[in-house]
Amino acid sequence: MMFEIAPAVSLRERIADSLRASVVSGEMDLGVVYSVPMLAEKFGVSITPVREAMLDLAKEGLVEPVKNKGFRLREPSDTELDDITNVRLLLEPPAIASLTGTLTATQLAELRELADAVLESARSGDIVEYVSRDRTLHRRMLEFVGNPTLTDIVLTLRAQSRLLGLTALASSGLLSASADEHHDLIEALAGTDAARVEHIMREHLGHVRKEWAGR
Repeated sequence: MMFEIAPAVSLRERIADSLRASVVSGEMDLGVVYSVPMLAEKFGVSITPVREAMLDLAKEGLVEPVKNKGFRLREPSDTELDDITNVRLLLEPPAIASLTGTLTATQLAELRELADAVLESARSGDIVEYVSRDRTLHRRMLEFVGNPTLTDIVLTLRAQSRLLGLTALASSGLLSASADEHHDLIEALAGTDAARVEHIMREHLGHVRKEWAGR
C-alpha cells in the first residue's frame, strides 16, 4: 500500500489528511501496528511530520499509541458509531440548512467543483481519494457557516467513523449515486427551501451510518 499526499496547508496536515482517509475508508488494517519510520518511508518524508500527524489522529480517537512500536487503529463499537451519527444529526443538518440562499455565485461554483471531484473519485473507485475529497467538500460547507468550533467538532466526529462499506459500494457502482447527492444538496442550497436542504443532509448522514459503514 502506497500513500499519496493530498494538497493541504502544511506537510503535517497533508499527511494527517491522507492517513485519516486511509483509516476511515478501511485501507489501514485493524490489529496492525504502524511504525512512524515505516510510514515516513512510504510517504517519502522525515519521521517528524508523520509522528505529529499520528499524534493528531490519536487525539481524534482514530488510533492509539503502542509503546516503543508505533500506532494501532482504534475500532469504534456499533454503539459509538450510533452516538457519533446522532450527534452529527443534531449539528450538521441545521447548520448547513442555515446557508440556504446565502451563498454567493463564487461559493456555489467552488462547492460544485469540489462535488465534481468527489464524484470523479467515486467513479474511478479510488476509496481513499473519495474519503479525502468528501471531507474537503463538507469542511468547506461548514466553513461557510462561520463557526470554527462547529467545524472542528463535526470533522472530528467524521474522522471517528469507519466506512467499511465503501469498497463494496464502489464495486457495485452505487458509490457514484451516493456521491451525486452532493450536487442535489448544492442546488438546494442555491434555492430558498431550507427544509429541503436539511432533509437532504439527514438522508446523506443516514447513508453514512448504514450502507457506507457496511453495518
